[in-house]
This record gives sequence, C-alpha cells and structure tokens, in this order.
Amino acid sequence: MHFIPQIIFIVLLAVGIYLFAKKVGFIKANILMGRDEIINDNKPLRWRNVLLLAFGQKKMFKNPLVAVLHFVIYAGFIIINIEVLEIILDGIFGTHRLFAQPLGIVYNFLINVFECFAVGVIIVCIIFLIRRNVLHIKRFLSNDLNGWPRSDANYILISEIILMCLFLTMNATDTILQGRNYGHYAQHITGNFLFSEHLQFIFNHLSSPQIEVVERMAWWLHIAGILAFLNYLPYSKHLHILLAFPNAYYANLEPKGKMHNMPEIQKEVLYAMQPELIPADAANETTHKFGAKDVADLSWKNLLDAYSCTECGRCTAACPANLTGKKLSPRLIMMKTRDRMEELGKRREKQVENWQSDEKSLLHNYITTEELRACTTCNACVEECPVSISPLDIILQLRRYLIMEESNAPQEWNSTFSNIENNFAPWKFSPEERDQWVNS
Repeated sequence: MHFIPQIIFIVLLAVGIYLFAKKVGFIKANILMGRDEIINDNKPLRWRNVLLLAFGQKKMFKNPLVAVLHFVIYAGFIIINIEVLEIILDGIFGTHRLFAQPLGIVYNFLINVFECFAVGVIIVCIIFLIRRNVLHIKRFLSNDLNGWPRSDANYILISEIILMCLFLTMNATDTILQGRNYGHYAQHITGNFLFSEHLQFIFNHLSSPQIEVVERMAWWLHIAGILAFLNYLPYSKHLHILLAFPNAYYANLEPKGKMHNMPEIQKEVLYAMQPELIPADAANETTHKFGAKDVADLSWKNLLDAYSCTECGRCTAACPANLTGKKLSPRLIMMKTRDRMEELGKRREKQVENWQSDEKSLLHNYITTEELRACTTCNACVEECPVSISPLDIILQLRRYLIMEESNAPQEWNSTFSNIENNFAPWKFSPEERDQWVNS
C-alpha cells in the first residue's frame, strides 16, 4: 500500500510525457513537410539572437512596460518550473522535499525566489486578462481571433494563475505542518517562506490531518496541472514558449529588404539572352515549380515560423495594407499556414493514400488572391514580430506561384511586366527615347 502513490505518480508522469512526445513528433513531421533549407551561417550571431530575442525579449522593449510584464510571466514560469524536478523525484522515490536537507539555507533562498516569481506571474496574468477582455485593445478584438484563438489565450492565463496559487498553497500548508511537528513534515524543517507564510491564516483553523489533505491535494494538482499544461502547449499558440528559441536561432540574418532571386528564373533568362549556353540535355532537366502552392512547397523554416507564431497581432497592427482596410492580415497568413499543416498532418497520421493531395491547397483554399495582392512588401510585419517570423516570405512565394504558374496577375501588373520585358523599364517607351523628357 505504501508504494501505491508512487505507482500512480509514475503512471501519470509516463502518460503525460508519452502524449507530449507523440504530439511533438506530429509537429516535427509537419514542419519537415517543407522543402529542405540549409541555415548554418554565422553561428555566434545566431546564438546572440537566441539570448536577446527569444529569452531576452529584445523586440518587446519597444514598449518597455509591456516588455517587463511579458518577461516576468515568461521567465518566471520557466524558472519556477525548475522546482518541478524536486516534485518529480519526490513522486518517484516517495520522498518529501528531497533537496531541503542537502541544500540547507540555499534551498530556502531558491524557494523564496520561486515564490517572488509566482506572485509576479499571478499579477501579470491578471493584468493581461484585463488587457485582453476589459481594455479592448484593437489587435485583440480582430476577427482573426474569432473562436478558439481568442479563448486559448484566456485559458492559458487562467491556468498559470491556478498553478501558481497551488504552488503557494502547497508551501503554506507544508510549513504549517512543519511548525506543528506533524508526521514526516517535522523531519524537513525549512521555516516559513516569503509569500506563502501570509497565506497560513487561511488554513490555521484546520486540524493537522485536514491541512495534510490540503497540502497533498495542492501537490498532486500542481504536478498534474503542469503535465496537463505541457500537453496543452502543442495545441496552443503558446507553443512559442518552446519554439521561440530555435526560431530565433534560424532567423534570417540578411537585410530585411533583400529578396532572393529564383535560380531557375535566372537560368531561363540567361538561356533566352544567350541561347548558345543551353546544354544539350536541357530537354531532360527536371521542371521546377515556381513559387509555392501548398505547404510542401514552402521551406521547413517557413513552417517553423507558422508554428512559432504567438498570434500577438503586432504584425497586423503595423501592416499598412491592413490599416487601410484591405483584407491582408500577416497574423492570419501564419495561422492559416499552420491550420493547413495540421489538416495534412491528420491525413498522414490516418495513413490516407496520397495524403498530400486532397483537392485543396494553401493558396486559394486558405489564403486568397486578394490577401496576397494587398501586400506592399514593406517588411513592417517582419520588423514588428518579437520572435523573428517572416509572413512576407510566405506571401512572396505564394504570389510567385500565382503569377508564374497560373499567370494570375492584375492587368496593371501585366502591363508593367510587359514593359520591363520589352523596354527594360516599367514605362511604355523604348530605352532609346528615355532621355527625351529633358527636352520637354
């Protein structure tokens, strides 16, 4: 009977880790649907981005107050969960506060630090709930977030408040029982902690056995809640808590205004200008697809971007096309790309034959021509993103497919293309006449 709680804990832990690993494998397979892309240059700068952009929240500090609040909730939740290691070991070995005796006064210092962060997380979560649901900030009211996305953020914030309250309750009841020299709690005297001692009055009127029940319930609910939170993350926009780090590492380091030419197009132009360079076996060369129609045509980095999206809406709030009432929303571009990956991933998991061919595609069925044409390629969305996502890269690739594979462009664009092709400039006059404006 003594080992039953340990067995229950080990089973709970194993199930939680298994389900999380299974979902992570699903997401990894979805990301790897994309084209291969080699990103291994300038590693020192990439690690610097991880520290400054992912952990340091550098871009958030354009608004210092919000940045500090976000850093508290982000760093606080990560740091507090260091204490989960002790809970896991206690659960496996049937011990209680395993590190208290070996660490001594250092243990009390660490728990006090954790409690400071716990209180900070609770306060910040309440502030964020007010910002989202009371202050009516425009980017949180957008139709982009209708349905599940709007509820998702609230669920996460409420969950974090509950987990932090359970942590403080666990400490408050534990230290009461220590003070009463009750049972095995008397063997681990830590003294009171910074914030939880102010919660003891809530439980002091209870008998020691009743307080033990409260402490055990808080302990079990805390670890079960963390495992539930862990398994909720992959289904939530808060997956960026994990993916912000690799996404910052693999961020594009080139100037934001630089667009990459397509080697296939450059080769076609070269052959048109110098036919003598066409190789003898050119007819046998593999035909390349220009641009992207579906998620498999995008690179794995584009798909990692989609899963890393925080849905904060800063990109859309800065988008000049969106601000003038056009349909384009960079945030929605990323959300739709992720939705398309999820749909194809489920078909793959069900082992549907030809799972990548379901008569739908990212272009047209998820992202419309109207959205793509509204983009001015100004890079405002890329500049604003706190985790270095590039909606523009996806937009450009989809737009290239529209124009080069489907010949689907507005008449004004076709006229410009024709002028560039024939006159080497967007204007409708020959190069020889280009200097005649000085005579007018």
